[in-house]
Amino acid sequence: MSLTLATLIPALVLAALGALLLVNNSAIVAMFKAFPRSKTAAGVLFGAGALWFLFNIWHLSEADFGEYRKGLFIGFAIVAALSFYYVPDFLAVRGASILMLLVATPLLDAGFLIFQFKLVWLYKLAVIIGVALAIYLGAVPYRLRDFFQWLFARADRARTLGTALMAYGVLLAVVAFTY
Repeated sequence: MSLTLATLIPALVLAALGALLLVNNSAIVAMFKAFPRSKTAAGVLFGAGALWFLFNIWHLSEADFGEYRKGLFIGFAIVAALSFYYVPDFLAVRGASILMLLVATPLLDAGFLIFQFKLVWLYKLAVIIGVALAIYLGAVPYRLRDFFQWLFARADRARTLGTALMAYGVLLAVVAFTY
């Protein structure tokens, strides 16, 4: 992945989230509030995260327990499938967290040991904050529901966060084309 693409991906995601929060109509607010317990979002996000993780397990090298990959693959596949039945609450949040953690590797690898561009840290900061949020929300996913309740209790909070995300996304998009 190129450094430009690795910077554009977080830029577009942040700008899109910011735009959704800036619009702030009742349908979008309802979508955000319903997201943590959405079965559709859980199926898509957790399913995609589980498939990507299982793909990584299947392609482990010998140095990384590759000789046990079939057993690991079967074990993790069973855990992923049983998660839909035994822990369906907030599975969408956990799925989004899994995807954030998995996408962070190629994004951060693109800027690894690149020191000639000082603004490369702007996208790395966004990815690292995303990783920290993914770890936190993966452990306590109900906090996202609580955050959305707090965020949409007053309209100015959503607009302020939307403005900040949109501005940072646009800044990253501009920086992406300066490499």
